[in-house]
Amino acid sequence: MEPSPVNWVLLSLRAGDNPQLTALANHLNFQFVTKRFVFHRFEAPLRIALGTTLCGLIPGQREGLAAPPPDLVFCAGRPNEAVALWIRRHLNPNVKIVYVGFPWAKPDLFDLVITTPQYRLPSLPNVLHNALPIHDIRHEKLAKEAALWQSEIGDLPKPRIAVLAGGRSGPYLFNAQSAARLAQQASTRARAVGGSLLVSTSPRTSAAAAKALFANLTAPSHCYAWQPKAERNPFYAYLALAKEIIVTADSVSMLTEACAAGKPVFLFDTEVGRRAMRAEENLPKRGDRLPPPHWRGADLASTLWRVGLKFGPDWWTRDIRIVHRYLIETGRASWLGDPLPAREGADTAEDMERTLAVVRTLMSKLSQRA
Repeated sequence: MEPSPVNWVLLSLRAGDNPQLTALANHLNFQFVTKRFVFHRFEAPLRIALGTTLCGLIPGQREGLAAPPPDLVFCAGRPNEAVALWIRRHLNPNVKIVYVGFPWAKPDLFDLVITTPQYRLPSLPNVLHNALPIHDIRHEKLAKEAALWQSEIGDLPKPRIAVLAGGRSGPYLFNAQSAARLAQQASTRARAVGGSLLVSTSPRTSAAAAKALFANLTAPSHCYAWQPKAERNPFYAYLALAKEIIVTADSVSMLTEACAAGKPVFLFDTEVGRRAMRAEENLPKRGDRLPPPHWRGADLASTLWRVGLKFGPDWWTRDIRIVHRYLIETGRASWLGDPLPAREGADTAEDMERTLAVVRTLMSKLSQRA
């Protein structure tokens, strides 16, 4: 009897990538081993220069590549590209590699790339284009989390509005000023209906933004400051217990999870004026390509992103406005301050089923093992 296939999930340094990886593995209902590698600060230039290399790993991390080698690898995050391709070159030439997101390496180096519109990848036989990221939001999961937090949140007046804060995203900033504005607008909405707020930061929320967000709340609130090793996190309970959800529009994964909860979702624009996420929203006709955002950002890094969007090839940058427009035009979300969205939630079951079918076909090419 041959052993079962060995399946690895290489966790990303970006927290938003990992729910997609684990959701995919969980829906496939197979055994897998998670691996989280740590990279040093010079990883990116080494990967770009050398490609298939482990030079980006800090000392001692290669122990995570001990035998038996994997037959199937799920990965996300550009540092993991080099690890996955190194596995194919040195451990198992027949390994199947599934990449989620936007790889820096050429897509044809992977057996399957699962991507979404903001990355603007080309249409290729091994590239699966989904409307939104896959996720693991299920009603039974939300109900379970709501029960665990009910005693702490139960006294807050209804209706409750969840407020989910992200952080910097390429050309767009979420700083202390943005956070204060979010707190003020969310508080105004909660007070207008006699309700309360369920407020959470995330891994990308800066300390200054978190402080400003919490300090400017003027409605009854339950607040959670994200911690990397916290034993309890009310994120899913907030989704379950809220009647409405306000999400900073910088995180496509968080937007997707909010929509999947089946509640009205409002997008919060983290910038204002000509730097706003929606500044160019009404310029092109439906279906046309969005023009680049205004070239000058609030700081040097965001300005470089904006210049890249204007003059660079698609694979240099991502354009999250594409997802914003999809959610708005399909009635799944509204900008904060606009009327309620026409629909509640974004059903991504079709995306998930299509993804599972493609991955199962890929897995069927592995040797059949008892």
